[in-house]
Amino acid sequence: MATNIQPNADVAADAQIGDGSSVWHLAQVREQAVLGRNCIVGRGAYVGTGVTMGDNCKLQNYALVYEPAVLEDGVFVGPATVFTNDHFPRSITPEGDLKRGDDWEAVGVTCKKGASIGARSVCVAPVTIGAWAMVAAGSVVTKDVPEYALVAGSPARRIGWVGRAGVRLKDLGKGRWRCPVTGDTYVETDNALTLQDD
Repeated sequence: MATNIQPNADVAADAQIGDGSSVWHLAQVREQAVLGRNCIVGRGAYVGTGVTMGDNCKLQNYALVYEPAVLEDGVFVGPATVFTNDHFPRSITPEGDLKRGDDWEAVGVTCKKGASIGARSVCVAPVTIGAWAMVAAGSVVTKDVPEYALVAGSPARRIGWVGRAGVRLKDLGKGRWRCPVTGDTYVETDNALTLQDD
């Protein structure tokens, strides 16, 4: 399947865009970025230098994903979401000179398989969003998010669990949870959730 790159998108010559992926109007994909197959980079979105995205990822309009972020397969990043990359952001050095690339160390956000980040959220690097986790819209993520966790607020805190379908899980008691969509059962141990084997 062919890629779809709009004429007014800015895609670096050495960026790798997987088969079936789309880069929409006014989006920018920087040097050495790698996008897997069937990815969507929405209008005005930004993919930083060397950012890596797996297959079937979606960056919605005006999402800003700064290097060295890593998105595994199936990650959803909502509109106007920001992934930061600097521990101590400053425009200038203590001497008053404009900071350059070698004046600071970039740190990244990592999103594991199937994770979803809601619209206008801010993920403050370095953090890892666990597999299939969901960050509610408008959240500020400052700590790692466990797999299957539903987090919300500023700073984001766990308010529940979600399954692979993205729907909040039903509490069955005794540390067991069930997805009302798929019927999958999950087991909670020490504030972590795992999918129960069939």
